[in-house]
Amino acid sequence: MSATTVSPVPPLAPADPRIRVLVADDQPLIRRGMAMLLDAASDIQVVGQAADGMEVVELARRLLPDVVLMDLRMPRQSGVLATREITAALPRTRVMVLTTFDRDDLVFDAVRAGAQAYLLKDASEEEVLDTVRAVHRGESRMTPQIARKVMDQFRLLANHVAQDVAVEDPPACAEPASAEPQEAPDPLTEREAVVLDLIAKGQSNRQIAAALNLAEGTVKNHASRIMQKLHANTRTELAVLVLARRKQP
Repeated sequence: MSATTVSPVPPLAPADPRIRVLVADDQPLIRRGMAMLLDAASDIQVVGQAADGMEVVELARRLLPDVVLMDLRMPRQSGVLATREITAALPRTRVMVLTTFDRDDLVFDAVRAGAQAYLLKDASEEEVLDTVRAVHRGESRMTPQIARKVMDQFRLLANHVAQDVAVEDPPACAEPASAEPQEAPDPLTEREAVVLDLIAKGQSNRQIAAALNLAEGTVKNHASRIMQKLHANTRTELAVLVLARRKQP
């Protein structure tokens, strides 16, 4: 009886730890230049390039990148619509906007569509690379002028929320509502209150950790507990809640 020879199974190749990035821009020189910049970083890999909004959605579905670098004004489909489609279909893929436009409507539309960062094309090379890494970690980043626009919008929204609460608040003599009362949120600890205030100011976990002399993981744990206690899903919602509370008498 002949012996059966079994070939040894080769070991599995280790997973590539680099951040997989898809670049979308309708201008070839900018698109290729950005791809070269990103590829030169040892921890980043450009997996594809797209020249319009429809192409970037198709490539994102096929390549499953970690981060999409998105221009806003592109043919066939805008970057805002592409961002909305990608974030809805691929929850693990994060979008950062890199554009020349700082118009209020484009900024707010991009943020509402799910963009996690918003940079202008005059950002430095190091700022672009740092933002890709931050977005991959789940952080949000914005250039200062864009951050001011967003915070102004938050303040406006907070005013509306406070006014709506005042209008809808029943008078003292009104009959109690038949619905069961909602549980009051658990009170924040003193440390959580400080972390929440810094989150509302737009600081990242790393910045908060440095300011409070804490480990970054500790700050992440604080942020998670704060969101659970205040029933918020994102850091943006936390910022709006803080601003709304500050407007209340």
